[in-house]
Amino acid sequence: MKILDQCVRDGDRLFRWRSYFPLLLVPVLVAGVMTSSPPFSTRPAERAWEVLSVAIALAGLGLRVWAVGSAPAGTSERSTTNPRASELRTSGIYSAVRHPLYVANGLMALGLALFPGVWYLPIILVTVTLLYYERIAAREEAFLLERFGGAFEAWAAQVPALVPSFARYARSTTAFSWKKVLRHEFHGLLVIAAGAFVLDAFQESWRAKAWAVDEPWVWCVGASAALFLVFAALKRGTRVLEH
Repeated sequence: MKILDQCVRDGDRLFRWRSYFPLLLVPVLVAGVMTSSPPFSTRPAERAWEVLSVAIALAGLGLRVWAVGSAPAGTSERSTTNPRASELRTSGIYSAVRHPLYVANGLMALGLALFPGVWYLPIILVTVTLLYYERIAAREEAFLLERFGGAFEAWAAQVPALVPSFARYARSTTAFSWKKVLRHEFHGLLVIAAGAFVLDAFQESWRAKAWAVDEPWVWCVGASAALFLVFAALKRGTRVLEH
């Protein structure tokens, strides 16, 4: 079997489990936190690093918001078994990068991997993430090539896969919808806040040899959880977030 065909086949398997992939990295992050000391000389320096790390993760969430909020009906769907595409997205963020959602997920994971200040954790995560999404992207592009043929080839020839380039940026042809964002992405903020809270709790508790966590991250995860519950209730019990 050709290497490209093997990548597509592997991507097909990984595509079905892509929602659970981040969970496999949690033990790696926790182990890194509990076996290494962060290289900070002062607590303010450590806090500044943590805030910067969370900002990187939030940048990834912002990229997801951009891509999902401007998605035409029938694209950027969450199906894990049957990919669908009502049209080929070539405007907006998709005129700058072919796989913005995977880039966004990578940034969110990178931010959390940077959070503990353990030098090798981001290296492990970036390497694994690239290998993982490379195969999923190969599978997705094989599907798009079959579905859209020459139109896909022309777009792919001009737009980079993972490193955005705005040289040929074209404004989105679909109006941005905050309702769509809140309906599909309301959990993202909680994921980041919970990740920061858990990593900080493990790090502080390991350092103090007793339960400890910085108060700001308690407030962040609490506020994010409250927003999550509000939007989950709106999605399931009302039509407020519908078109």
